[in-house]
Amino acid sequence: MSPETAVTEQTVEVLQESVDWQPPMPPTDLIFDDGEPLESNRHRIAMNTLIRSLLQLWADRNDFFAGGNMFVYYSNTQAMNKDFRGPDFFVTLDIDGTKERQGWVVWQENGRYPDVIVELLSESTAKVDKGVKKELYEKVFRTRNYYIYDPFETNSLQGWRLNASLKYESVTPDSRGWLWSEALGLWLGTHQGTIDRETANWLRFYDETGNLVLLPEEAEKQRADSEAQKADAETQRAEAEAQRAEAERQRAERLAARLRELGEEV
Repeated sequence: MSPETAVTEQTVEVLQESVDWQPPMPPTDLIFDDGEPLESNRHRIAMNTLIRSLLQLWADRNDFFAGGNMFVYYSNTQAMNKDFRGPDFFVTLDIDGTKERQGWVVWQENGRYPDVIVELLSESTAKVDKGVKKELYEKVFRTRNYYIYDPFETNSLQGWRLNASLKYESVTPDSRGWLWSEALGLWLGTHQGTIDRETANWLRFYDETGNLVLLPEEAEKQRADSEAQKADAETQRAEAEAQRAEAERQRAERLAARLRELGEEV
């Protein structure tokens, strides 16, 4: 066999191997619950408050997914190493929001990562949220807006946005201490109130004009209060009309009595 023939056959073998090679399939035995409880009941309420208020605001939309305390899988290595990453709250836009999900699996979502992430700090997670996770969300996820909020000690809120160089830059708070999310078109700020029987400074959404984005029960109470106010206004209107009618009747009676005194036919 000539050297030229040997080289040709080796080339064919390499090409054949290239054709036959298939990339490793992503794992299918993903874990969506590691059995670890949330940091506290306040964490659960805070997380659900963000989710439920956004669902209330965008009730007529099916092009987003809002989740919390759910694993985000983004690579085979991460999945095999069980390197669980579950943001306290995240939103992914321009996707099928009607699809049922146990977690967010990037390779099942056409490569889409969360557009907005919020982490609620605690003593045990603050270092990771400010370090490892921030770097992951910036360099791997390319998450447009990332926020961290300390609901226990300082009530401090910080945020970053991905700039044109795909680097995180700090979001400057306004005079109220709120941070703007261009991805959501909403403000994030604190709000003192009682939710699920716990009173605290909660991280909440506000619309562009500064109105609080309500939870379903808050929206229902607002509607009920509005209906009650309308009913009260209608009652007051009816009472005023009755008073005017009574005053008119009394005036007519006085006029009739006066005419009788003057001998006039009534």
